[in-house]
Amino acid sequence: MTASSLPSSDRPQCRIIRPVSTYDGKQGFSYFQGIARETVGASGICMHLLTIPPGGRAKAHLHENHETAIYVVSGVSGTWWGERLEHHETVAAGELFYIPAGVPHLPYNSGSEPCVAVIARTDPNEQESVVLRPDLEALVPG
Repeated sequence: MTASSLPSSDRPQCRIIRPVSTYDGKQGFSYFQGIARETVGASGICMHLLTIPPGGRAKAHLHENHETAIYVVSGVSGTWWGERLEHHETVAAGELFYIPAGVPHLPYNSGSEPCVAVIARTDPNEQESVVLRPDLEALVPG
């Protein structure tokens, strides 16, 4: 049965999400609710808005089997990444950052302004693929 042969009430629907409510992620940040299985029934993507406050730092983590794409709208964020968080990148407004599936990372904001980013993952569930890596926490400066 194709989507067009389903009764109209069972067909996928276009939806608008207004990011006004937040949820606390396992990573240690609050995210604005966005596109996900939980909000719109997405089957292959999750996209939400994140504001990292000045001095904010996530917990070291990875996303099993799912890629992440980030677009920084405003501000600057740093990210430690790699098996032992041995690599570092700084991403600024107007830049995009790609994190392959399964790569440990730890984003933070050491600046004086909030960093706002749009985050998309190939996992339709907002938090299902998040794996915390507390064993890596002490490897990067505080």
